[in-house]
Amino acid sequence: WPRLFGGRREATPWAGDRPRLRRVFDRIGTRITLAAVTTLLVLGFVYVPDGVQATRDHFAKRAPVSPDRITASRSFPGHQPELLVDKRSNTWWGPGISQSGQGQWIEVGFTEPTRLLDLIITPGTSTKPDQLNKSALPHRVEATITKKDGSTMTRDLTLDQGAGGQRRPFRVGEVTKVRFTIESAHAASANKQVAIAEIEFFGPSSANRA
Repeated sequence: WPRLFGGRREATPWAGDRPRLRRVFDRIGTRITLAAVTTLLVLGFVYVPDGVQATRDHFAKRAPVSPDRITASRSFPGHQPELLVDKRSNTWWGPGISQSGQGQWIEVGFTEPTRLLDLIITPGTSTKPDQLNKSALPHRVEATITKKDGSTMTRDLTLDQGAGGQRRPFRVGEVTKVRFTIESAHAASANKQVAIAEIEFFGPSSANRA
C-alpha cells in the first residue's frame, strides 16, 4: 500500500545544492524589491507634488485676475488691445487686416508672477449670435507663456465658431506674460478681419488659503 498510495519519491539532492540555489533566488528577489522600491520613491518625488497641485487647482475657488499691461502686434483704429480687458463684451480688438490675421498677436503682462487656472475668450465683436458674421472668429490660438525664471512654454487653444465666452483650462504658475498668436480663423474673408471681444483670466481666490 505505501507503494501504491504513498506518491512518487523525489531524488534526494546532493548536499549543499539546494541551500545554494535558495540563496541565489533570495539575492535576486532582494534586488528586484529594492529596484521596485527605489523606482516608486523616485516617481513619487517627481510626480506627487504635481498631482497635489493639480488636485488643488481642480477644486480651487476662482477669482478674476487683471493683467497690468496689454499690447498687440497691430490694431484697427478705435479698437486697441485695452478693449480686450475692459469687462465689456460689446467692444473688441482687431488687427486691422483682412482674412484670418494669422501671425497677429496680443500680449498681456503681470507685474507680480501669477498663477492662472482658467481663461475665457469671447470671439467676435459681440456676444450676440446675430453679430457673429460681422467679423472672422479666432479658431486656433497659440499661447506662449513666460514664467518668472524666464522659461517659456506653449499651449494650443482651439475655439468654437459660436457666440459668447469660451472657457479653457490653463493651470500654470509664476506667469509674467502670455502672448496669444492667431494661427487660423473661422469665416475668414477678404472683407473681414478677425475680432476678439474679451479675454478674462482667473486664478485661485485668496479664500482658498483660509
